Amino acid sequence: MKLIHAAGRALTGIPYMILGYDAATAPGARVEAASPLLDKIRTVIPLPTDNETIVRANGAAQVLGGAMIATGLGARPGAVLLAASLVPTTFAGHAFWEIDDPMQHKMQQIQFLKNVSMLGGALAVLVASRHQS
Repeated sequence: MKLIHAAGRALTGIPYMILGYDAATAPGARVEAASPLLDKIRTVIPLPTDNETIVRANGAAQVLGGAMIATGLGARPGAVLLAASLVPTTFAGHAFWEIDDPMQHKMQQIQFLKNVSMLGGALAVLVASRHQS
């Protein structure tokens, strides 16, 4: 059972590490996609105005959280970190309900659901790690 638990943590954490690294090192279009949501958040929470830095930091948080889960070193805090970074990422980057083009709508819906699934994996790690302690 320990081997399956370790494999599950690795399979959950590694995609976050890869995708987070991409966002941290080459934020590209993610910055433009995140801007409207970040502007809304700024009306409630004072955030820095440099959206590229926020996107890069969010990617770095995903790398860190993914590594924490994959290694089992701080899996619970890593899962919380991932959940906190993935929710705004999902809504900012994959708002399929705002897209009229059927192909783009479907692609973004798939990405949204992929992120929901990844969030479920992080939450499962959170619960499983609690029971392991």
